[in-house]
Amino acid sequence: MNVLFFGDVVGKIGRRALSSILPQLIERERADFVIANCENVSGGAGVDAKSCDELLAAGVDALTSGNHIWRKREIEIYLDKEDGKLLRPDNFPGPAPGRGVGVFTSNTGCEVVVVNLIGRVFMASVDCPFRAAEQIVEEIGTGHRPVVVDMHCDATSEKGAMGWFLDGKVSAVVGSHTHVQTADDRVLPQGTGFISDAGMCGPVDSVIGVKPELAIERFVTQRPTRFETASGRAVVQGVTISIDEQTGRSTSVTRIQEYVE
Repeated sequence: MNVLFFGDVVGKIGRRALSSILPQLIERERADFVIANCENVSGGAGVDAKSCDELLAAGVDALTSGNHIWRKREIEIYLDKEDGKLLRPDNFPGPAPGRGVGVFTSNTGCEVVVVNLIGRVFMASVDCPFRAAEQIVEEIGTGHRPVVVDMHCDATSEKGAMGWFLDGKVSAVVGSHTHVQTADDRVLPQGTGFISDAGMCGPVDSVIGVKPELAIERFVTQRPTRFETASGRAVVQGVTISIDEQTGRSTSVTRIQEYVE
């Protein structure tokens, strides 16, 4: 089976770009299941119900998130919806709305497990993602179901360590958060597909989705600056993960990068 995973969807420009091209990509990549990280989908930071519904209506099957999930309090109710298509990182400390692991059904009838984790390097303090991953694997087992992990964090080293930590235990570990697609897509020795960062669905002429002049102002002045999503043409970035349904192992990971006017 083929799973599409799209990097952080940024604002309206990212939503519209992904929605417009997704049917074409599903057909071209012969995709059976689609995942997108949506933590910046509402105004460039945070998640709201309307934006989630827009992506789900466009053909996304499961939504992951990250450190910006709590920006809009309304999303807490959405996280507790019965269908559970929006996930939040599993290793947030203490009780939290929603869940970090979801079991879904692909268009081939195969179960797909999606896991959402968040890192700790250069990030806010959270529970250990490695211990959380270990517990999740113990609970779901290492059977033949496809299991895709969104490792949402800053440090490439932390993402890479999680890939190797879970090699042979899950189908794929895909990094998100940095909005910059990396060139290290590969299958690890025990069959786990990996990439440090899937990239971004958002404005090309930007600093990770933000108007360049605002990002520059913050760096130059070291004062708080209200960020705004850039405009113009968009890029849709992600990966196609091919998984053997009989073994749950990946056979290939291939980068996607499409420009949308």
